[in-house]
Amino acid sequence: MTAAGARRETADLLHTISDYSANYLQDPRTEHTGSAVDRSELRRRLAAPLPRTGADAGTVLGELIEHGEPGLLHSGAPTFLGFVMGGAYPVAVASEWLTSVWDQCGALYATSPTASVIEEAVSRWLVTLFGLPAQTSVGITTGCATANLTGLAAARHHVLAASGWDVERDGLIGAPAPRILVSEGCHVTVHRALRLLGLAGQVRAVETDDQGRMCARALAAELSRTRGPLIVCGQVGNVDSGAVDPLADVCDLAHEYGGWVHLDAAFGMWAAASVAARRHVSGLERADSWATDAHKWLNVPYDCGIVLCAHPTSHRAALRTSAEYLTPAVDGGRDPVDYTPDMSRRARSVVLWATLRHLGVDGVAELIDRCCNHARRLAAGLAHTDGVTVVNDVVLNQVLVAFTPDERSTDAEHLARIVATLQRGPVAWASPTTWRGRPCLRLSVCNWQTTSDDIDECIAAIVSAHRDAGARRHTHIEEFA
Repeated sequence: MTAAGARRETADLLHTISDYSANYLQDPRTEHTGSAVDRSELRRRLAAPLPRTGADAGTVLGELIEHGEPGLLHSGAPTFLGFVMGGAYPVAVASEWLTSVWDQCGALYATSPTASVIEEAVSRWLVTLFGLPAQTSVGITTGCATANLTGLAAARHHVLAASGWDVERDGLIGAPAPRILVSEGCHVTVHRALRLLGLAGQVRAVETDDQGRMCARALAAELSRTRGPLIVCGQVGNVDSGAVDPLADVCDLAHEYGGWVHLDAAFGMWAAASVAARRHVSGLERADSWATDAHKWLNVPYDCGIVLCAHPTSHRAALRTSAEYLTPAVDGGRDPVDYTPDMSRRARSVVLWATLRHLGVDGVAELIDRCCNHARRLAAGLAHTDGVTVVNDVVLNQVLVAFTPDERSTDAEHLARIVATLQRGPVAWASPTTWRGRPCLRLSVCNWQTTSDDIDECIAAIVSAHRDAGARRHTHIEEFA
């Protein structure tokens, strides 16, 4: 096929997908949050052996849509409350498509001047939006897991360099052993990042309160018992309760001992963009590194994470990349590859730029405030139901709910029936967790499309599932009595 023919085919295929996409987005079935098929059916449809002979592109796309669509989880629906998953603004979807059409490698200025400068702009916007020190460096990653890895790599470099050890040159064997103190309920990606960085054996958990906030007194006690290079990992938004560590106290204590504070702020970071919610993250700017997601509360498509670092020299020292064949920026600019682990990387900053430019400072703040208000409405509506307890202080967008079953069911059995009903139903898809030993339903409100009516619909569905779980239990017992 000639280059001109390939361009025509690509254009035809994009028209096909454009028509499909427009119809898909208008299809009422996309408001149904649950998947329509199970794993075995999807395997039958999609996982047959690779045929020897290929198929034309139109046939491939048709098969993908026909067989793949029934297995989609419609997490972009405004009544989806599972995990912490936002939707996607129309401008974000469109700019994501544009990013693929442009097909830019966002590693170097040399590989995409546009992507490189856009990332510079986005970096400045984010630092200002979050109220961080002006010199803060930024990297755009696949998600908060990689952002945590990056921030903690910068932390490892910094605290070991302060002890006279160059970990990038000499490795960890023989290095001073860093002390790693983490919030007791910190996210699993923090532990995985520390493991990948060779620091798992140095980790100690710091006690948290009933909301999951790190106890400053417990942190002070841990600090008084140890010496040497220090990294403290805090939380800005517990994944279950939404609680935020006492950031000012954590930073003051860690810095008193010469430590580095890294904050896992996958969704809670965005509270800093709101005048109303900012008080919940007071002291955020005193940390040394931060990790967050844009595909959660900012509502851009997957995948897009962000790492920020108040010590650009340490950030770049931990991640820098050089080779004879690479062309470094020579005009005083930055190369994105020096601030994340990825080298070959799509130009994710394009979607961030478009979404932030579309919303502006006030639009981001309004999104955060609206979701927080919806979360409070959700909690208030559930709290008035017999057998339903909201177990967290709703400070951001997370609502944690426990249910009291009848005497013939355990908490876990009752919750399992509720979850099964919600995940099969058209609204209020939600996922379970265990909070301080008690089975709970975790609910997250972070979709830009969600309205008060959607929240009321979710309340009704959860209450109905709770009552139905008890009724089904009674029916089951009577059938076998």
